[in-house]
Amino acid sequence: MDTMTLHRDATSQPVLPARPTTPVPAGPAAPTTPSRIERLWRGPAGDPAWARPALLGLLLATALFYLYNLTANGYANSFYSAAVQAGSDSWKAFFFGSSDAGNSITVDKPPASLWVMALSVRVLGLSSFSILLPEVLMGVAAVGVVHATVKRHFGAAAGLIGGAVMALTPVAVLMFRFNNPDALLVLLMALGAWATMKSIEQGSAKWFAIVGVFIGLGFLTKALQVLLVVPAFGLAYVLFADTTLRRRITGALIGAAVMVLSAAWWVAIVELVPASMRPYIGGSQDNSFLSVTFGYNGLGRISGNETGSVGGGNGWGTTGLGRMFSSSIGGQISWLIPSALLLLAVGLYLRGRAPRTDARRAAYVVWGGWLLVTMVTFSLMAGIFHEYYTVALAPAIAALVGMGAAEAWERRHSPVGSITLAAATAAAATWSFILLSRTDWQGWLRIVVLALGLASALLLLAITQLHRRFVPVVIAGALVAALAGPAAYSVQTVGTAHTGSIVTAGPAVAGGRGGGMPGGGPGGTGAPPQGTFAGPQGATGTQGTRGAGGMGGLLDASTPNTEVVSALSADASSYRWVAAAIGSQNAAGLQLGTGLPVMAIGGFNGSDPSPTLAQFQQYVADGDIHFFAGGGSVNSAASGGAGGGPGGGMGGSGTGSEISEWVAANFTQVTIGGSTFYDLTQPLTWSGASTATGTTTQTT
Repeated sequence: MDTMTLHRDATSQPVLPARPTTPVPAGPAAPTTPSRIERLWRGPAGDPAWARPALLGLLLATALFYLYNLTANGYANSFYSAAVQAGSDSWKAFFFGSSDAGNSITVDKPPASLWVMALSVRVLGLSSFSILLPEVLMGVAAVGVVHATVKRHFGAAAGLIGGAVMALTPVAVLMFRFNNPDALLVLLMALGAWATMKSIEQGSAKWFAIVGVFIGLGFLTKALQVLLVVPAFGLAYVLFADTTLRRRITGALIGAAVMVLSAAWWVAIVELVPASMRPYIGGSQDNSFLSVTFGYNGLGRISGNETGSVGGGNGWGTTGLGRMFSSSIGGQISWLIPSALLLLAVGLYLRGRAPRTDARRAAYVVWGGWLLVTMVTFSLMAGIFHEYYTVALAPAIAALVGMGAAEAWERRHSPVGSITLAAATAAAATWSFILLSRTDWQGWLRIVVLALGLASALLLLAITQLHRRFVPVVIAGALVAALAGPAAYSVQTVGTAHTGSIVTAGPAVAGGRGGGMPGGGPGGTGAPPQGTFAGPQGATGTQGTRGAGGMGGLLDASTPNTEVVSALSADASSYRWVAAAIGSQNAAGLQLGTGLPVMAIGGFNGSDPSPTLAQFQQYVADGDIHFFAGGGSVNSAASGGAGGGPGGGMGGSGTGSEISEWVAANFTQVTIGGSTFYDLTQPLTWSGASTATGTTTQTT
């Protein structure tokens, strides 16, 4: 035994001493796969670290901003809210876009936007929030689509600028919190631009077919208006798609065919279903969707020859290339149009020698063509035109500003780049100063915007000579000067309730239209003072932005009081319609107040031949209608003398006058909660009847 002592464990077995070990060098750690949350936060590997957090912040801020004070808008445009309510109760009304669950008449637009809201109501129940929430989500999505489309070829900063401009455009803030079809239309057009760029980049007919799907759905949202973007999309694909000329032409034809099919299926069903099995097509004089599409909602909007319309002539504002910059419209959309046009021109010049498939040049054609075609059309159309239509320009303006600013910044070391940046900033600040000078609201802001903008423009001319620490300050100053005006208008918009058929963003403007009548009423495009007014049935309601005004219940609905709701709800299951009223807004107020079907005689303007007197008489004979709403406030103000009594026509058939005169002569007049109705289940009893009016009056 040597001198090394062996130790024994508890089992008396020898235990050898442990040998010293040499540390093994550690190899490279195995790569870890980022979680979904990490990928969501970080974004694509090639992006700057700030890009994805900035995008998420923009989308979150947009959502919170649009949601703020949302329900102050109530049912917004009651004309569409009533149709949403009907679609949530009846799948037939849902499909056709009927104003009521009894399916008497449709709204005067295709129903795609109603489908989205009606599904929300089916899930969440009928409320202002459930109707308007989808519009907010569409707005957030539109901001994201503009950002993604611009970022793809111009970088993260360009996408962020484009998205921010889109989010803060006043008319966009208005319409993405309102229930008109324009919110869905704008989202679908933006998706069409995104898919067009994908099709050009990949030379893909499949992607251009997807463009056709978006345009077809846009047609089912607001008919022919969506076609204003088609020339730009089609031209850009044919000229710049990364494939052969033959395949480009084939792809364009495929896209056009898919566009037609995406809309034609619904149109074909509506046209082929017998008229007796579907509601009357609102806005038409012959019960044809094609007629209302190419007439009242189509070529009539261009020429001004719209049978059944109100206003006309200069009632919709002066036409001309300066229309988008006018007192009524300028503050809605035009804040950055001068800068966008400048950046478009410079961008096309800078890309002039690029290869045919250059994606940046294609982007300028897509968005620039969208802006120019739509702006010229809106400027020259002589028919019905509302300020909020201009929301269709917002994505194009936003994209061009983001793209052009990024292109110019990349060339800031050359005179063309620095001069373009300075000129675009000065143009935005100067035009904002002019727009803000048209209102007495926040007068200090215009001085700040002009001073900051001009100072930033001068510094941008020497941007390469500045110390790098001052460059972010100059950029921030330019962005604030460009966006402060529209942002302020947008803040005012979300803080103000907007209801009715004609609404505008921002404060009242000198020389603008107001009062709710085309071309009439007090000046200003902002919200009139809030208060109570005598509604179409004498009920008390809250006057919304440019709502009833001087046209009774034509442009806005009133809220029926509890006595009216109780009377119309009594034994409601026995009737197809608990009441009938002249004009869609009159009917909508009663329908939304009761949650029950109300027939809108004559459609929106009260001028559609639906129903005819004979049809109405048959409905009454069959016991389908309980009450007829009297008062005549819709047509007495705007019928041009087309009939007296409870209602009259407005340039259309005038069947409303015939129906109301027949009702007044044959049925008992009752007063319910201070409102005048005729009980269609109580034929006139001549004993005790007034010799002056031939009616018997009862009070409930």
